[in-house]
Amino acid sequence: MLGLSDAEREQVLPSGRQRVLHNRIHWAKFYLGKAGFLEAPRRGRFCLSADGSALLRNPPARLDTRFLQGIPAFQEFYRRDDQGGVADAVAGAEPPSATPEEVVEAAYNTVQAALGLELLERVLSNSPAFFEGLIVDLLVAMGYGGSRRSAAEQLGKSGDGGVDGVINEDLLGLDRVYVQAKRYAPGSAVGRPEVQAFTGSLVGLGASKGVFVTTSTFSAPAVEFAARIPQRVILIDGERLARLMIEHGVGVRSSRVLEFKRLDEDFFSEEG
Repeated sequence: MLGLSDAEREQVLPSGRQRVLHNRIHWAKFYLGKAGFLEAPRRGRFCLSADGSALLRNPPARLDTRFLQGIPAFQEFYRRDDQGGVADAVAGAEPPSATPEEVVEAAYNTVQAALGLELLERVLSNSPAFFEGLIVDLLVAMGYGGSRRSAAEQLGKSGDGGVDGVINEDLLGLDRVYVQAKRYAPGSAVGRPEVQAFTGSLVGLGASKGVFVTTSTFSAPAVEFAARIPQRVILIDGERLARLMIEHGVGVRSSRVLEFKRLDEDFFSEEG
């Protein structure tokens, strides 16, 4: 259908770890989804959305990243990446002043942003029990709760109103952190009432530290409320949750590691 030869189908990336065809299909699928042309009703199954079907009936002369940048939904996706210059670099219109390192860094930031969105989509497609287990894995990976078993025994078993669980802040359990986890769909922000209820539970328990995690966002009043109360309440929204998962290796694995080398000036110095 694409008119590719066998050699073109088997062509691999410079790393030798993935075929070019598979890599491009992956990114095409992801970008079309962000533009609203492709839907994923369940894992491993993709279909055209209503907008995608309309596009197929009247296709553009060239369907590429530049075309997608004219789609509001895709523009919004690019605006979420605050690193600057990423969209141009990926689209093949890198600034003339950009160094090779800057281009690589821009591409890396784009891959990380895309991975974060994929993580949140997968979290929302799984059960609430899976989400609770994910929070346990993340907190343990960050150094809380000792072992996963001891953390899992506490998280999700407190049964105290606005609190979902409690986890040790240190290995000896000298201090404890209370946790609330809300798996909300995008666009459904956690408001001040939910954060206030969580804080009230902390007061009732005589606790001073809490973590409120959501897959969506927090409203401005909720953030303002958490910032001015005496209890230490950390709000982790979906974007930060994804970043923490990537940073601590939860739900992700290394695909490719690049090592950049520079000239060793000391090696070539003949002084002394």
